[in-house]
Amino acid sequence: MRLLLGILFLGALAITASCTSIAGTATASASPQFHDGKYRNPVEIHKLSLGEMAKVWWIFLFDKPQGTIPEQAVPVRTLSQAALLAAPDNTLYRLGHSTMLIKLGGEFYLTDPVFSERASPVQWAGPARFHAPPISIDELPPIKAVILSHDHYDHLDYAAIKALAAKTTLFLTPLGVGDRLVGWGVDRAKVRQFDWWQGTEVGNVRFTATPAQHFSGRTLADANTTLWASWVIQHDDLRLFFSGDTGYFKGFKEIGARFGPFDVALLETGAYDKRWPDVHMQPEETMQAFLDLKAHWLFPVHNGTFDLGMHRWQDPFDRIAQLADDEGVSLTTPEMGEALDLKQPHAGGRWWRNLK
Repeated sequence: MRLLLGILFLGALAITASCTSIAGTATASASPQFHDGKYRNPVEIHKLSLGEMAKVWWIFLFDKPQGTIPEQAVPVRTLSQAALLAAPDNTLYRLGHSTMLIKLGGEFYLTDPVFSERASPVQWAGPARFHAPPISIDELPPIKAVILSHDHYDHLDYAAIKALAAKTTLFLTPLGVGDRLVGWGVDRAKVRQFDWWQGTEVGNVRFTATPAQHFSGRTLADANTTLWASWVIQHDDLRLFFSGDTGYFKGFKEIGARFGPFDVALLETGAYDKRWPDVHMQPEETMQAFLDLKAHWLFPVHNGTFDLGMHRWQDPFDRIAQLADDEGVSLTTPEMGEALDLKQPHAGGRWWRNLK
């Protein structure tokens, strides 16, 4: 049965590739990141051979280690629209994986919204959620802007975008990702696309797309036809960094020099593996990125919601928590749906430690 599901899953990817591949954007040719029809990292990353890729897929589908999925329920604090509207400014709620709801200046902003049951091109196969979102899209208050880091399925959810389109004022994306949204039916007037180091103001909040070391694509035919990015978010004297997906690279130091120090750095810590070292960070690299950014509080994300790696689901939390203890770094690990005051963060409980 697992073999059949794996074959069907890969088949669905191939079918999707033939139906949804997109061309580069009109502004792609002006981007320093765009060469020979593709977006590229400044330093070329290691590419798996066909044989290596086949082996990784085989292990991922049929031979994963034990403990990659929790046996017990992940704690979730349910949210309501009324509670969100009554919440103070400068409050952040983690809804899961890399989906953050942030209240700034009386408005709500949402990063990489994924609300579907599976981070997959189909909803009958692929990585399933460990927990329900703390709030449904229908219950969310109006969203001033959705901020997207790249187009992978665990960061860009088609069903969520369709549901959010009517209640969202703006969608801020790296180059090419916005064209994909327009192709899905989002009003082009709502979409703003950016190259690295470009940005915009939404109300009294400043958003800047900053470099990341990753890749893009949703099918077998559209690899790197859209750009990937991290984001700097500035509101009055509050400064946040949202990494999206990235390997460790020297760009963190430049971002820290240009925009730091940050009050809170939301940094990916999960789905890492020695077989793909350039596109996701090991916890030790997450810690170094945090130091490069000159941040005050470290908030590890990209974990606790989907089974996307070869490690125990608790490992990203355990490893980064130990590193923070060793380095004397302020670490915040709130539960899903728990309010975090961005001006005065709290450490949060190490809620994962008593779960199997």
